Amino acid sequence: MSERGERTMDTPGPLDRADRVDPATEAFVAHRNLLFTVAYEMLGSAADAEDVLQETWLRWAGIDLDSVREKRAYLVRIVTRQALDRLRTLGRRKESYVGPWLPEPLLTAPDVAEDVELADSVSMAMLLVLETLQPIERAVFVLREVFDLDYDEIAEAVDKSPAAVRQLAYRARAHVAARRPRGTGSPAEHRAALQAFQRAVETGELQGLLDILAPDVVALSDGGGVKHALLRPIVGAANVARLLAIGWWKRDAERSVELVQINGGPGLLVRVNGEIDGVVAVRVENGYVTGAYHVRNPEKLSRIDQQTAVSR
Repeated sequence: MSERGERTMDTPGPLDRADRVDPATEAFVAHRNLLFTVAYEMLGSAADAEDVLQETWLRWAGIDLDSVREKRAYLVRIVTRQALDRLRTLGRRKESYVGPWLPEPLLTAPDVAEDVELADSVSMAMLLVLETLQPIERAVFVLREVFDLDYDEIAEAVDKSPAAVRQLAYRARAHVAARRPRGTGSPAEHRAALQAFQRAVETGELQGLLDILAPDVVALSDGGGVKHALLRPIVGAANVARLLAIGWWKRDAERSVELVQINGGPGLLVRVNGEIDGVVAVRVENGYVTGAYHVRNPEKLSRIDQQTAVSR
């Protein structure tokens, strides 16, 4: 029970009864990973996605299920509307954010990478592209291109006509196509790039890193005004390598760097003096690193020590 005595998605109550299963809870739990993924792809924040799921559950628990024709579609409609409301609030919050804003990284299971479309849709690079869309365009793109909902379902979810949704989908698809990675690297190329980063951090050897950095590579670092981080993007292979050389991480501390699965692809988990200090993900195109994303904001690392389930 919540502090207000309300039943929440984490404490559904009827699931504890041996005599029966609450149909509302059963349906919500069955689709929970899907709902989380919809909210996360719309918001780029796991914490906000969880809040949206909480709000979705509270609304779902009060609905007369006899009036619901298709539970999955109805749940997606609720979570989409809640995420749109939250996305508009986040936009105002990001305007005052200290330094570059990066999505909250997720530690994902290895099998997520096997679903290429899902892995691409939750990647740090794609989430940054989605950030450039208007909220309604982002919702339509995610529901259509990632989850393959039909236009009528999306229209109900976003309170638009099917014709308007088709136009929004076309516009969003063109916008994303112009900005998404071209010649996206294979998982093996991502691992090779991150291993070069790992060696550079652990040994200070930069040549291997320079060999795989694109000339126009961009490095972004997110400390949220709490941890030391870049206040602006760093552009160019030499500049990014120099950044590592002078101390992207504390040079006088005991560091360990572990290759893990971040947002559906290989990433680095960095510990300083045994404590989680940051996460690094990269964007690879045609065998070269074109983007490096370093998240140090502690609020975005609170759940990085446990896997998060995402699904379509």
